[in-house]
Amino acid sequence: MNADKQLTAMVVHESMFNNTAVIADAVARGLALEGLVVSGTDVAEVPDLDSVAVDLLVVGAPTHAFSLSRPSTREDAVRQGAPDDRTRTGVREWLQSASPLGADRTCMAAMFDTRVRKVRHLPMSAGTRGRHVLQRLGFTVLARPEGFVVDDVRGPLIEGEVERAVTWGRDLARLCQQRRAADEAAAGGHVTAEQ
Repeated sequence: MNADKQLTAMVVHESMFNNTAVIADAVARGLALEGLVVSGTDVAEVPDLDSVAVDLLVVGAPTHAFSLSRPSTREDAVRQGAPDDRTRTGVREWLQSASPLGADRTCMAAMFDTRVRKVRHLPMSAGTRGRHVLQRLGFTVLARPEGFVVDDVRGPLIEGEVERAVTWGRDLARLCQQRRAADEAAAGGHVTAEQ
């Protein structure tokens, strides 16, 4: 890997009851522990995906009705006690508003979700749906979506999930570094695409 270029990552999350936000922070810590320069933000405050320029994009969302949230499911969460401002925008809308990556732009990505303990082994989830959207947009998805478990809709996270999120972040960082090194080796050490 080019020694003068430090890899960058952004962790974007949507969180109704703060559980996904806690996991996002833990993932960001794991990425940073492996040397990536990391920023993180709530999806309601992040710029359009088209203007995000990082080596690795990590996206996290709560699972609503076996998928990413919709305005109606976010309104349901508010009725269950989530803050009113959580209905504004979600990961689904943020991803769907993006243009596909062009040939001059490369970016790696990963997706995680939070889910309730009683349905922890879901056939479909926010992570699964998000991964499909990221792939369609042209991102190189590094790993299968990871699911983190909350005890009930409002939480809390079950014991050990925060630590597991830090470990997952470290694993993602290493995958990102390995992929970048392989890409540079294949290109003769010169990666010219916009990061």
